[in-house]
Amino acid sequence: MKTIIVPVDFSHQSEYALKTAASLARKHKAEIIVLHMLELNYAMITSSEAYHPEQTVFLLKAAEKRLSEFLDQSYLKGIKITPVIKHYKVFSEVNDVAENHNADLIVMGSHGTDGLQEIFFGSNAEKVVRHSDIPVLVVKKDRPDFKIETFAFACDFREDCQEAFRKAKSFADKLGAEFRAVYINTPGDHFLSTSDINQQIADFLKGAKVGMEVDHYSDYSVERGVLNYSESIGADLIGIPTHGRKGISHFFMGSIGEDIANHSGIPVITFKI
Repeated sequence: MKTIIVPVDFSHQSEYALKTAASLARKHKAEIIVLHMLELNYAMITSSEAYHPEQTVFLLKAAEKRLSEFLDQSYLKGIKITPVIKHYKVFSEVNDVAENHNADLIVMGSHGTDGLQEIFFGSNAEKVVRHSDIPVLVVKKDRPDFKIETFAFACDFREDCQEAFRKAKSFADKLGAEFRAVYINTPGDHFLSTSDINQQIADFLKGAKVGMEVDHYSDYSVERGVLNYSESIGADLIGIPTHGRKGISHFFMGSIGEDIANHSGIPVITFKI
């Protein structure tokens, strides 16, 4: 891991994300790109009836000063920090910045303690997740000494998740973390016998060209199964696949992915399919 992007809006959640990124950067000798996006829009900058140029310059200078003060933290000492300010909020630009800097990871803070609507539906982090080609790590708590030793990744082991699975495993390998993949078996229409699960996983791993053991865990719902499994193995991180702009993968459609992040005290990371 060489470069981490951290979008900030000067909130406490931004600082949680920055502390998490700093902990990872220090362990892996990575650079942090701190990105702040102003509330301006294109019309406000270009319209003759909107801000005068000197007002725009004033806002940019004020943002630069506030960002500089925000980054004056002891936990950032010794880490290479590059501040970047964009004129207005276009969340696809986060992905552009990531591409320009060949970034490996985006770290974002989540507002609130119980809402994937605060993460994936209508929030800033949701917009970043939908546009990002690289993993997005969402944190809800202050984690000044964040480390990833055990990484739980859950999916339905269907063909369209193979790319996300490979990305997640590669990410774990880069961090030197134990990668624990799991299939959650639930009662009802989605119930599979042990032999059916093993066959589905075997076909998936063959297609993904990955050799490893995969756990299966039974619970009353997928979300509870992911959380209970992750807690039972002492996971430091939970990974889920996403379809980017199409939203959370069909395995995590609707309330499933929502409940995983809503009720998880463990950070959640997304990998684009």
